[in-house]
Amino acid sequence: MATTEYLKIIECPRDAMQGIHDFIPTSKKISYINALLQVGFDTLDAGSFVSSKAIPQMRDTAEVLNNLDMSDTDTKLLTIVANGRGAEEAVQFDQVSYLGYPFSVSEIFQQRNTNKSIKESEALVSELVEICDKHNKELVVYISMGFGNPYNEEWNVNIVEDWSSKLASSGVKILSLSDTIGTSTPQTIEYLFGTLIKNLPQVEFGAHLHTTPDTWREKVLSAYNSGCRRFDGAIKGFGGCPMAADDLVGNMPTEKLLSFAQELKLGKEINMLAFESAYNRALQTFPI
Repeated sequence: MATTEYLKIIECPRDAMQGIHDFIPTSKKISYINALLQVGFDTLDAGSFVSSKAIPQMRDTAEVLNNLDMSDTDTKLLTIVANGRGAEEAVQFDQVSYLGYPFSVSEIFQQRNTNKSIKESEALVSELVEICDKHNKELVVYISMGFGNPYNEEWNVNIVEDWSSKLASSGVKILSLSDTIGTSTPQTIEYLFGTLIKNLPQVEFGAHLHTTPDTWREKVLSAYNSGCRRFDGAIKGFGGCPMAADDLVGNMPTEKLLSFAQELKLGKEINMLAFESAYNRALQTFPI
């Protein structure tokens, strides 16, 4: 698979919002995501079809999707699902191009996150591939705990490599390695992307990296130098994983990804005025 000459930036308002305790009004979500649609991102991770008890912040995803203005944008939409029922609901929306599923190489985290074992999760991935193929959607599988494990379970790069190969064999064409707890190092990032991109050329690999303010660049540069061209981010690094021990660990700040792309002249057409507007709207949307 030939790599693109630009960074494919996936903005993740869903990830930024989902852990916020106070419910963000639906109208505010719609306004914010509509602003993001004007920026020129490749994809927006815009919502999820999961249990409202598990993630109450996302209970209005269907209403949000139905009120987005897709008339003047090339940006595609992604929604997260955790089971077949959620997938069947998500594929009914023509404006959704991608379904995302969090597959963990940690048994404990898989149970906590989706109430499934890894074996059950593997079977679900095959089901999700079939559902996506039937409805002309694409499945994105996030490999949670892709760079470390906080539960004292066995973790090494071979485990990540083995599961990447198995998931690719199931028909998954996009795999995003997720730094769930912010423990990735440039060395691990470089090894995993360098090895996986070489060994599984039919798969598009992405980086969903969590970072502290002073380590973002070394992580992005390591992934980029190893062939990764797909990066997830969230404005101001909002969101991240609540299990991270350091409060400063959050999502990769989108503004940093954009500056990196401009520095290396990798920019896809991005409307910086629209980004500034969306950035300001983010400050009004999220509690600081």
